[in-house]
Amino acid sequence: MIKSALPKRVALFTGNYNHIADGVSLTLNRLVAYLEQQGIEVLVFGPTVKHPPVQHNGTLIPVPSVSAPGRPEYRVSLFFPLHARQKLIDFNPDLVHIATPDILGLQAMWVAVNEGLPVVSSFHTNFASYLKYYGFGILEPLLWKYLIWYYRYCRALFVPTPSMKEELEQRGVDTDLRIWSRGVEVDRFHPEKRSSAWREKRGISEQERAVLFVSRLVWEKNLSAIIDVFGRLNHSGENVKTVVIGDGPAMQEMRTKLPQTIFIGGLYGDALSEAYASCDLFMFPSDTETFGNVTLEAMASGLPVVAANAAGNKSLVKPGENGFLVDANDFDGFAKCINLITCDEALHHSMAVKSRKMAEQYDWPKVMEALLNDYHDLLSRF
Repeated sequence: MIKSALPKRVALFTGNYNHIADGVSLTLNRLVAYLEQQGIEVLVFGPTVKHPPVQHNGTLIPVPSVSAPGRPEYRVSLFFPLHARQKLIDFNPDLVHIATPDILGLQAMWVAVNEGLPVVSSFHTNFASYLKYYGFGILEPLLWKYLIWYYRYCRALFVPTPSMKEELEQRGVDTDLRIWSRGVEVDRFHPEKRSSAWREKRGISEQERAVLFVSRLVWEKNLSAIIDVFGRLNHSGENVKTVVIGDGPAMQEMRTKLPQTIFIGGLYGDALSEAYASCDLFMFPSDTETFGNVTLEAMASGLPVVAANAAGNKSLVKPGENGFLVDANDFDGFAKCINLITCDEALHHSMAVKSRKMAEQYDWPKVMEALLNDYHDLLSRF
C-alpha cells in the first residue's frame, strides 16, 4: 500500500525521454505516467528532437543538445539554460530525480542543492562499461571517480537489481543504494502469443529451434558475440535458425557477416510480443546493461535465456533453472549452452516454464508503488 504524505511535485532530469524509444526512455515515461495517476505533478527536463518518435508523458521542458558523436540517434545535453532553471525554481518541487549524471544532471544538482531541494538519482546506464567498445577503456577509472563523487550529493541512488547494487558498492559508491526494479507487461509478453504463421512466413519449421536476439544494434551490446555464435549455429547442421530483431548503425555489417540469419528490423507492441513468443530461446551477450529489459520480456514470453554473466542479468537468469549465464567473452560457452538447451526437449520445456514463472514476479504497478514508498521515506527524513 502506498504511504501517505507523498510528494506533490517531482522534477525529473534525463538524457533520454522522447527522442529515442530505448529502455531508459520507456521506463521513465512509465514512471511519469504512474506518478500523474497518483495525483503528482511532474516536470521533465531533457533533450528532444523536432519529430520525436515517443509520445511522451508529463510536461517536457526541452534543453539545448547536440547529436552524440558517432551516434546521431542520441542527444547530448549541453547545459541547463536560465529560463529552464527559473521554471524549476517556480515549480518548487518536493523532490528532484536525476536519471542521467551528464552536464544537465550536474548543473541541475547544483541548482537543487542551492535551493535546498532534496535530490535522488537512478542508475539506468552503465556508461563506464561502454568506453571499452569505442577504444576509450583507459578512461573508465576516471569516469568512476566522477560518478562516486556525483552520487554523494544524492540522498539515494535507485538501482535496478541487487547484483547492480553490489557492483556499485564494490566500486566505492557509498550513497544510500535502494532497489528500484523494472517490470514487464505479463499479459502482452506471453507464451500464448506464439504463432505458427509467423514462423512459416520466415521459413522456420516447428521442428527447428529459433534462437533470438533483440536489441539496438550498437557495438556496446557485445554484437561480436552474436556474430560469432550465430555464425556457428548457422553452420552447425543442427535444426536451428537465428533471428535478430532491432535496428541501429551496426545493422549492415551484421547482415554481411550473418547472411543466413533472419533480420527483421525494429518491432514494437503486439508485433514484438508475437515475435518473442514465436521463437524458442533468447541469447543476450551484453555486459553493459543495468537491467535486462529484453531478457525479462523474453522470459515472460516463455523463452529460456543464455545471457552474459553481468549485473543486469544475474538477478533474472538462474543457471540451470531458466537458462545459463556465460562470461561475455566466452563465445564457446554461449554456443555450448545454446546447443545444450536446443538439443534437450525436456530441459527446454522445463526452462521455458520457469522463465515465465519468474517473469510473473515483476509486476509494473508493484515496482512503481515501491519507488513511491521510497520517495515518501526519503522525504520524511528530509
